[in-house]
Amino acid sequence: MKIIDLNFLDYSDTIASFLLESNDGLVLVESGPYSTYGHLTQVLNDMGAKPEDVRHVLLTHIHLDHAGAAWAFAKNGAQVYVHPKGYKHLANPERLWASAKRIYQDEMEYLWGDMQAIDDSLLHAMDDAKDLKIGGLNFTPWYTPGHAVHHIAWQHEGDIFTGDVGGVKIGDNLVAPPCPPPDIHIEDWKASIEIINKLKPKSIYLTHFGRVDSVEAHLAELEARLDKWAAWIYPYFQKGTPTEEVVPLFQTFSIEEMEEAKVSEEDIQRYLKANPPWMSVWGLMRYFKVKSNG
Repeated sequence: MKIIDLNFLDYSDTIASFLLESNDGLVLVESGPYSTYGHLTQVLNDMGAKPEDVRHVLLTHIHLDHAGAAWAFAKNGAQVYVHPKGYKHLANPERLWASAKRIYQDEMEYLWGDMQAIDDSLLHAMDDAKDLKIGGLNFTPWYTPGHAVHHIAWQHEGDIFTGDVGGVKIGDNLVAPPCPPPDIHIEDWKASIEIINKLKPKSIYLTHFGRVDSVEAHLAELEARLDKWAAWIYPYFQKGTPTEEVVPLFQTFSIEEMEEAKVSEEDIQRYLKANPPWMSVWGLMRYFKVKSNG
């Protein structure tokens, strides 16, 4: 298994894809955004492979940094595997794209590139915990909401590809919970962490970024920081502070938190690219609003 660094926005160690060889062609876990597709194809070329050799693409969820380039592999005939709630958005990405554009506006092309529909014949909605066999390899999809309602953690042998439910960890630094709108649900996320713990993987692979062997300690830190961030933001929600006013305050808080943890300036920039603080404010404020409305 090879970790492919997608060099997102010219930053290493920010977004990963994972490549496995099977008897039925190459298997890619996470396509990354289409903006990194050229870099990904160059990595494949350097390995002596072509994009057409990728016959299967397994997605943890449909956010553009994880699934944005899946359509390009599907154009070459690759089969794409996704949570049932994500299926329709890959078959017709108009709503997904419009939702993202409301957030990123003029930066859409720069950040994510293009996104096109995937033919139904190439899309597969996965059943929870039902094994998927591909060319001598076995993968098990585990529904793991909390970050997104359409989230899957993919188990392969003793490893699990955790997407975003496993958090963000750049290098040997702190673990952060990515909390973008609209689906953040703290209780579901904690239940998903428990699912992963009960599977007792020897390693987990983070899309942001790479392999983690100390799984229990990593997930405990993730859960603790999720609680810490929620506790920091909640008083602003109670007071009715506009979300846009909370954003710069939380950005300062999160950067100071990283500085206190001795995260280098270069790695702080990687965290900011992989997990922008403003997203967590919007995501957690919406979570509190939904919860307060019952």
